[in-house]
Amino acid sequence: MIGFRRPPWWALLLTAAGALLFIRLGIWQLHRADFKDALLRRYAASASAPLQDFARVAATPPADGFPRVQVDGRYLVDRLYLLDNPQHDERGGVEVFAPFLVRDQAKPVLLVDLGFLPGNGTAQAPQLPPLPTGEVSLQGLYVPPPPPGFEMGGDALARQTRWPKNSIFLDPVAVARDLDRPLYPRVLALDADPASIYVRVHTLDFSSMPPARHRAYAFQWFSFALAAVVILLVLNRKRGPRKSRSPKDDEVR
Repeated sequence: MIGFRRPPWWALLLTAAGALLFIRLGIWQLHRADFKDALLRRYAASASAPLQDFARVAATPPADGFPRVQVDGRYLVDRLYLLDNPQHDERGGVEVFAPFLVRDQAKPVLLVDLGFLPGNGTAQAPQLPPLPTGEVSLQGLYVPPPPPGFEMGGDALARQTRWPKNSIFLDPVAVARDLDRPLYPRVLALDADPASIYVRVHTLDFSSMPPARHRAYAFQWFSFALAAVVILLVLNRKRGPRKSRSPKDDEVR
């Protein structure tokens, strides 16, 4: 019969501390998954929410909300930015952003996400439709800008002299420096429009760490906690006395 001897105090302490740490990390990962799931649900519900006045949320948007707003003003039609990182299909394409001057506000500038234009299978950027030059009224979700990243070679916008300007990341700080104007803290993702050639299927970018991956990491941490306990038991298992061989066994051999 297999038994267990009492392990030393330091082994118990290390195992308990490690198991508790792994369990805590697993619970944290589950909380992150639930948090992101809730954000995605709120984002989806915001698409059909009543319109709010942009001035109410412009400077201090809710941290965990995505207000649907209406704002009046005019585009800076000669200052477009093309984000050529997103891949909506095999042909690639660009996400187009346009600076927008809010009515009665000289500064800052609102960056408007016009939507995605599919590529044509070549390295050339798709043809951009002209923007209205007069005052317009826009509706859409006031959302955080795309996540920034590291671009090799530094600020790509500063090196370009012709518009529209291309970048694989949209860095609000670089855009503000390029325009020589401050930006609002979020961007306006325009509502879908059947008459527009832009594809406007917006969602929160959790591609690098979606809720499912958080849950996978939680399972991994819980497995580590279980493994720590199992290792402690295995190392402190009592082994029965070895059966001695009789002289007859030696004669048979």
